[in-house]
Formats: sequence, C-alpha cells, structure tokens
Amino acid sequence: MTEESRPASLVAKILSRDANPVVQFLKYAVAGGIATAVHILTFFLAGFFVFPCVASDDILVRLFGLAAPVVEETLRARNAVFCNIIAFLVSNTVCYIINRLFVFKPGRHSMVVEFLLFFAVSAISVGLGTFLMGVLIDRFGIQTTYAFGANMVCSLAINYALRKFFVFKG
Repeated sequence: MTEESRPASLVAKILSRDANPVVQFLKYAVAGGIATAVHILTFFLAGFFVFPCVASDDILVRLFGLAAPVVEETLRARNAVFCNIIAFLVSNTVCYIINRLFVFKPGRHSMVVEFLLFFAVSAISVGLGTFLMGVLIDRFGIQTTYAFGANMVCSLAINYALRKFFVFKG
C-alpha cells in the first residue's frame, strides 16, 4: 500500500457501516452532536424570527447583545414549544440521515417504517422534555435558554434509555 492510499483507506474504513464497535459508537456520538447543534440552531432561529420566545433578559440575549421582543410568559412558553417542535423535526431528520448513511446498516425494516420508528422513540423523549420546558417557563418564569437546556438533558436521558432498552439489545 502506498503512502497516498493509506489516509483514503482509513477514511473509507471509518465511514464504513462495518466499522468496529468503538468507531461505530464514536460515529453515533458525532451524529448526535451534529443533530444537537442543528436542534439548538433551529430552535433559536425560530425563537427569534418565527415564534418569539426569547425574552430580553435571557442569558443568550445578554451574552451576545441581541435584541428580543417583549413577550408575555404564557405566549413565550407556547412559542418555545412550537420552536422545539420545528427544531425536533429538522434535527431528527438530519440525525436519521446521518445514522442511516454512516452509522448503522439499514434494511431491517422498509425505509418508511425505519424512519417512523426512529422518530417515535425521539418523539417520546422530546415530548416529555418540551412539556418540562413549557412548565419551567410558564409556571416558574425560568429563562428560555435555561428551560431549553433542561429540555435537552431530559430528552437525552429518555432517548438514551428508550433506545438502549426498547430499540436495541442493550
């Protein structure tokens, strides 16, 4: 093997769906990180431009010197839920595509069933996390950024548990 073909071979091995379990786990983590970044970006873009949910005293607004409209707590909570639904749809589609192309072997189910199962597990976790976020904003007046963080942690924990014990074999 020549020196020039080694890096290409290594990249091909890493991108292969037949990579060893450690590499597969790392690819799964990278896919999750990309999906999380897409979720956060989509949530806050929607929160600033589509359904205003970020208040002027929010840490993100203060940290970056952004302008935010004044929105009443109940409306802010409802809008945050809408933003999270939009972010969920976008980020889970991205996550599914990355996992299907680079992490797991597709084919156990038809592509439509596979896609729906992937979303079903995530929908449970994001539903509970979104409910928590809405309650934290509406009932406790917590800043959107902190409530969104609690939503992400809750969703991550539930998603991991459901996939580990109900989708995969542990």
